[in-house]
This record gives sequence, structure tokens and C-alpha cells, in this order.
Amino acid sequence: MAIWPYMRLGMITPSSNSVLEPVTSAMLHGVADVTAHFSRFRVTEIALDAAALSQFDASAMLPAADLLADAKVDAIAWNGTSASWLGIDRDRSLCEAITARTGKPATTSTLACIDAARALGSKRVGLVSPYTDDVQRRIADVWATEGIAPHAERHLGLRDNFSFGQVTPAAIADMIRAVAAEGADAAIVLCTNLDGAALAASLERELNVAVLDSVAVTLWRTLELAGGDIAALAQWGRIFQTSAIIK
Repeated sequence: MAIWPYMRLGMITPSSNSVLEPVTSAMLHGVADVTAHFSRFRVTEIALDAAALSQFDASAMLPAADLLADAKVDAIAWNGTSASWLGIDRDRSLCEAITARTGKPATTSTLACIDAARALGSKRVGLVSPYTDDVQRRIADVWATEGIAPHAERHLGLRDNFSFGQVTPAAIADMIRAVAAEGADAAIVLCTNLDGAALAASLERELNVAVLDSVAVTLWRTLELAGGDIAALAQWGRIFQTSAIIK
């Protein structure tokens, strides 16, 4: 029996996210022999109280990775940004656990965004998010521990995860333009439920800054980990012309 040589990318998805699946699928449309597959676990709000933080316990996330492994995916991503306020080492430990359980390379949206900023040599990052004031401050502190303290930021003060997916592309573009106007050389759209991927290439041309959308950058890093051709997605922004820095 002949076996069709598909490359399969596995994405662990927040349950209330309505953006990352259609955007990822749209980005892969027309890319030969690469498919994305999704496994959900419950996430409904982003906040710093105990109940909200407990949503991201590895015991809830690892079974989703196990289910993706049943589809024999070639790489697995936690397609969410929780380590940006919980601490980057949470994601590093999660990736190690996923690989130990499944044998597959793993990444996360936060790690991919950090890899992308470093790969592009960004020195003045502008942080764009839908989050509340306290979450945004925590993110700035966590990213600073990686040597990437935000130069500028904009956020929307939202807590309900579903509501993030209802933010218009025009509103996202306004935030990107605002951080660029303050001197950012890269705008990071830090939330996989913000619909910003389709804005990246045009705003990069308009503003002459890198635009790193979390959904797009997660796909970039996962595809590269799986051994795929990131240049096949070059129309989605300059990051797809740049390999990650492997440490």
C-alpha cells in the first residue's frame, strides 16, 4: 500500500479560542502535503487569580498532546501564550514533558515569539495584547528575564478569552501602528485568539517593522521543527524568511 507523505502539525488549543484553527488552516492552504491538527483543553479567561492560573496546569495539557500523538503528528505546539505571565520555564518544562511522552519535538507560542524576536535581531519590541493591566505588567516582567523588555505596549483590558476573538483586525492594526510610532522595531501580537496574522505582511511594508503574530509564529516554529519548508509561507511575513536560532 502506498503511503501519502503528509507532514502533520499538532496544535494544543485553548477551548474558547475561535481564531487559531481557521487562521492556521488558511495559512496552510495551498502548501503541499502539510496539515494541522488540533486538540483542546479548557481555557475560558486570562487573569492572575488562582482559578485562572490553574487552567494551565500540565496535567490538563499533556492529555491533549497524547491525543495529537495518536494522529502521528511530526511536531506539537502549545498554541497559547500562558508562559508569558506564568514564567518561561513553565513552557520549557512542558515541551520536555511532551517530547518525553510522545517522542515528538515541541514548542509553544511564547517560545516561538521569543525565538522569532531573537532570530530577527529585534532590540525594541512592542507588545500588543488584549489582556488586563496586571497581566500586561506581568508579561513585561517575565519577558525582561529573557532579555526582551518591551520598548512599547498596547493592550485592551479584556479578561474573557472568547472576547479576544471578537477584536477587529482594524483595532489590532491600530495597536501595531501605535507601538511602531513609539520606536518599536518589532510588534508582537501576543495572543493566539487575536486575528492579526493577515495583517503582518502589509503592515511590515507600511511601517518597516517586523510584525510577529502569535498564531503565525507558532506555525513558523512548529513547521520548522517538523522539518518543513517555512519559505512556503513567505507571503505571511518576513519571519518566514528567517530560521529560528537553535540553542
